[in-house]
Amino acid sequence: MSSNNFVIALTTVPADGNPEQLAQQLVEEKLAACVSILPAMRSVYRWKGSVERADERQLVIKTTRSRVTDLEARLRRLHPYDVPEFIVLSIDSGSAAYLSWLSDSTDK
Repeated sequence: MSSNNFVIALTTVPADGNPEQLAQQLVEEKLAACVSILPAMRSVYRWKGSVERADERQLVIKTTRSRVTDLEARLRRLHPYDVPEFIVLSIDSGSAAYLSWLSDSTDK
């Protein structure tokens, strides 16, 4: 099983939102094998010409490359932001057992 079939997708959500509900939905729909919800953090960013600050939570989404398009489309529908973060990072290597589980957990 080639590790380049697997990715980690990142997105942020409002800290006072419901990241657990979003994570559960993605896992139930097999768009993700696992979503890790990191503690609240402060983000500083430029939006519409102004520097803004917001308390957010980072979601680390483990999935397969073949599910990325569907994952992004679903996130766009569910996400509260006009332009949600959606960054995809390739997994260079991983244990065979974990990658097998990841594949099985996202298999349509």
